[in-house]
Amino acid sequence: MSPDRLIYMANQIGTFFRSQGHDKAVPGIAEHIKKFWDPRMKRAIFAHIDTGGAGLDSNVREALETLKKAA
Repeated sequence: MSPDRLIYMANQIGTFFRSQGHDKAVPGIAEHIKKFWDPRMKRAIFAHIDTGGAGLDSNVREALETLKKAA
């Protein structure tokens, strides 16, 4: 899957959780990605973060960085 598609999907998840505020959104995004994204998708988005993470919303980036550290 292309990085652009993964960025789009991750930001869509972030948009869903945005109304819950930062303190609930970040763990919600992380939990959703942890549960529903396959390992290849996670590896690809983590690689994108390693190259700067362009295009990711701030809450999404924070959630992915949290997941990456836990992995």
